[in-house]
Amino acid sequence: MILKTMLRPVSAAISSLFLLVLLFSSLLTPLLSAQGPVDGDSLVGASIGDASNLIPALASDSSSNEVIGQAYSGLVKYDKNLQVVADLAEKWEVSEDQKTIIFRLRPGLVWADGSPFTAEDCVFTWKLMSDPNTPTAYGESFQQIETAEAVDDLTFKVVYKRVLAKALITWAFGIMPKRLMEGVNLDDCPLARTTMGTGPFQLESWEVAQKIVMNANPKYYLGRPHLDRLITRIIPDMATQMMELSTLALDTMSLEPEQWLEATEKPALKEAFNFFRFPASSYTYLGFNLKDPRLSDVRVRRAIALAIDKDEVVEGALMGFGRPANGPFKPDMWANNVKVKPYPFNQEEAKKLLSQAGWTDSDNDGVIDKEGRPFVLTIMTNQGNRVREQSALIIQSRLKEVGIKVEIRIVEWAAFLKEYIDKKNFEALVMGWTIPLDPDLFDVWNSKKINPGELNFVGYSNPEVDELIDKARFTLNQQERKQAYDRIQEIFFEDVPYVFLFVPESLVAVSKRFVGPEVAPVGLGYNIEQWYVPKDRQVHKK
Repeated sequence: MILKTMLRPVSAAISSLFLLVLLFSSLLTPLLSAQGPVDGDSLVGASIGDASNLIPALASDSSSNEVIGQAYSGLVKYDKNLQVVADLAEKWEVSEDQKTIIFRLRPGLVWADGSPFTAEDCVFTWKLMSDPNTPTAYGESFQQIETAEAVDDLTFKVVYKRVLAKALITWAFGIMPKRLMEGVNLDDCPLARTTMGTGPFQLESWEVAQKIVMNANPKYYLGRPHLDRLITRIIPDMATQMMELSTLALDTMSLEPEQWLEATEKPALKEAFNFFRFPASSYTYLGFNLKDPRLSDVRVRRAIALAIDKDEVVEGALMGFGRPANGPFKPDMWANNVKVKPYPFNQEEAKKLLSQAGWTDSDNDGVIDKEGRPFVLTIMTNQGNRVREQSALIIQSRLKEVGIKVEIRIVEWAAFLKEYIDKKNFEALVMGWTIPLDPDLFDVWNSKKINPGELNFVGYSNPEVDELIDKARFTLNQQERKQAYDRIQEIFFEDVPYVFLFVPESLVAVSKRFVGPEVAPVGLGYNIEQWYVPKDRQVHKK
C-alpha cells in the first residue's frame, strides 16, 4: 500500500481553523512520541486496482502482492540495509559445497489461527512451487532443489542440484499452510479470497472493487503490530484520491511528479504530511509483442527506440524525477552495465531503418506503409497511471514524426492483465517492472517463461541470453555474474525487446500522525509493524 498507491493534484483545501489545531498538535508530537509506542488506529491508503488472488503461488499483480506481503512470511527476508536476515528461520547453515541449506525454525511459531507452523509447511511449499502443474510464475528457483525434507518440526533441509546464486533469498517467498492447501485444487482454494499466514497483518474483509481491510495479527512472532488495521480503498480515479487525501480521509499515497510539486507547496498538506523521496526499485518500458510481424523486425524496433527522446519522457512524464533507463537494472546497481547507454534520439536514423525494413510513405499522407498497409500501432497501458499515460502521449508524438501513427488505449487494471497481457492480445504497451534486489533475470527474460501466465509475455527468445542467465544464476562468483549481465545488456541493446524508458523516483506522502516511517536502502514501509500513532492523535477506532 505504501509504495503502490497514487494521487492527483489537490482539489480541496483545509480550513485555517484546522491548520491551527494541526500546528498545535504537531508541536506536541515529540512529547507524545517520547511516551513510547502505543496500539490503535489504522493506516488508510488507496489503490487504483483491486487484488485478484491472495495465494502466494498464484499472485503476479502488485495489488495482490501488497496483501500477501503483509500476510505471509518467508524463512528469510531483506533488512533495511538490503542484507539477508532471519525471519521464520532464526538461523541457517550452508554446506561447504554451497548446495545444502539447513534452516533452523524459530520455536513456537504459529499460523494466524494459532495452529503450529512446522518444517512440513516448508516442504509443502516447495512441493507446490516446484510442481510443473502449479500455474505459478515463480516456480523455477524451487525446481532447482533436488530434495527437501523436514528433519524434525523445527529443522528444514534443502539440497540443490547445483549452486544457485539466489538459493537463500528464494526462501523469502511466503510459506503456505500445508493443512489448508494440501490436496486442494488451487482454482477452488478458499485462500484465494482470504489469508492464513504468519505475517504481521491478516485479511479481515475484502469488498471487491471497494476496500481491503487487514487486521493486526496478535500471533505474529515479533509481537502484535501497533496499528490495528491497514485499509486500502480501491479508487481508480486519481482526482478523487487526491480529494480524499486533502481532506485527510487517506493517510498515505505515492505521488506522481506533478502531484508532488503541487502538494509540497500547499501549506495545508505540508502541515498534515511528511514527504519522502527516494530512488524506486522499478523501471518503465515500452514493450513489444514480438509475434507481431511488424515488430518482429529488429530494424523496426531499433527505429522506434531511436525515434523516442528519453530525456523528453523523463522531463515530460516525470517532471525530472527519474533517469533514462539503459536496461533492466537501477543505474546504481552492481549488475548494471554503465557502458551501455540508452538509444540516442535520432529520428533521421530511425527513418532510414524503417525504409530499409520496407516502410515508406508511398501516398504522402504522413503515415508510412508497406504493401498497402499503413503502420498504425496501438500502445496500451493501464488506467489510473498518469505517468504511463503521459509517456505514451510523448511517444505518440515522436513516432508520428517518423511516420508511425500511434493509437493509445487505456484499460482498467484487472481487465488489462486478464484480457490483454495474459492472452498476449496487444501490439505494444507501456508497463513497469519492480527490480528485484537479486538481479536474476530468468522469470521475465528466459524463453522458457513465454507460456501463458508467465512473465515473458512479450515473447522474447534468445539462446545466448538464456545461456547467460543460467551462467549468472548458477554461480556465487559475483564477477562472473557481472560479466554475464553486462553481455545480456549489450544483447538487449542490439535486440530491443523493450525500449527501456526510465527509472523513476518514489514520491510518497505519509500523515504526520504516524511515528516510525523512514526511508532506508530497502525503501519505505519495511518496518510498518513498528509504526504507531500517539493516543491523542488517533482517529480510527477499532
